Amino acid sequence: MNLRADLEFRGLIHQVTDDEVIDQASRGGVTAYAGFDPTASSLHLGHLLQLCNLRRLQLRGNRPIALAGGGTGLIGDPSGRSSERMLLNQDDLDANVANIREQLGRFLDFSDAAGDAKALLLDNAAWLTTISLTDFLRDVGKHFTVNQMIARESVKSRLDRPDIGISFTEFSYMLLQAYDFLRLNVDHGCTLQIGGSDQWGNIVGGAELIRRVTGSVAYGLTSPLLVDSSGTKYGKTTTGDQNLWLDASLTPPFALHQFLLNAEDEMTPTLIRFFTFLSHEEILELDEATRTAPQQRRAQRVLANEVVAMVHGADAARASERAGEALFSPLISELDEATLLQVVADAPASELSRDELAAGVDTADLLARTGLASSRGEARRFLEQGGVYVNNVRVDAASSLSMEQVLHGRYLVLRRGRRQTHLITVS
Repeated sequence: MNLRADLEFRGLIHQVTDDEVIDQASRGGVTAYAGFDPTASSLHLGHLLQLCNLRRLQLRGNRPIALAGGGTGLIGDPSGRSSERMLLNQDDLDANVANIREQLGRFLDFSDAAGDAKALLLDNAAWLTTISLTDFLRDVGKHFTVNQMIARESVKSRLDRPDIGISFTEFSYMLLQAYDFLRLNVDHGCTLQIGGSDQWGNIVGGAELIRRVTGSVAYGLTSPLLVDSSGTKYGKTTTGDQNLWLDASLTPPFALHQFLLNAEDEMTPTLIRFFTFLSHEEILELDEATRTAPQQRRAQRVLANEVVAMVHGADAARASERAGEALFSPLISELDEATLLQVVADAPASELSRDELAAGVDTADLLARTGLASSRGEARRFLEQGGVYVNNVRVDAASSLSMEQVLHGRYLVLRRGRRQTHLITVS
């Protein structure tokens, strides 16, 4: 499909310096880049949109450049920040860059089979840490006025708060990003930078620097910032204080799958357009399913499976879906230990001695001890009403627990009703 039609359908065009660049990219042959600063050891869900956009460009015959910010990461981007970033030390930065380079390599085709659209993976430390200060100020700084720089929203919002302000370090970030675009233009023929709408000022500055230095035309294209119903950037946990990381050791595939599976109906059509490569027909069908039968959450299931498969592989997506199905079914006993612990990660936990369990433990007593019931009497009523489960198997008032029910030699999952779960570790 024509790239313009696809981007418009998906709502991915927010700002563009010149509409002509979209037609150029639709024909193929454009070199485009997006930058990813290593402020943490992993990319997160918020970065995935630009990775998908680079992939969309590559699929239409354009050459994508994924730029790891080993140089700009030393400074910190003030965009979208209400306060100064903590500066990373070199060792931490180097480790972050190494991790992020590995992640970037999963989403684009870096093989010779891609031909002229073969992706490049670069690190701006190669030029930002080698240019001298005086050369940078003469060759780059002279093309920017302080008037222009303080008018940028990322700077202005901080200057309006004298209690916080902005350091010269972060103030200079826009010059560094502009220089990135210039170097990629001169060295690799890059004429398009993409990013989120909060990067618009930095992107325009780079295109202007290229015009001033080389006389050639470069372009910028931004996508809308994705925010949830509260206006917070999308891609954080429900508490709003933790990113959804693309590193499985930081955010397990099951946790990412559950996050997307629980997406609000209002957000789901946008998320499917932004984060998947489904056809327009498939997406419209899922829109209709959300409208007519929202309780089935069909669109959310497709979204969760597609994203986890893209980030972690098809096997991880299938395992995450299976684990989700096991949340309230006896299938929980078939999960491997790591997945079982992910499934019950948010549940309260306590320990039970192996000797005590081997002697037999009264279920009503354990319900009271774990707080799933306020007393043994209440626990017995829950049991008589059929609302108590061990490893998602219903148990009755006459039941007691034994070693035969232990999963992986050390776990029991005790549940009352639909949602109140408690993990017991046998030690």
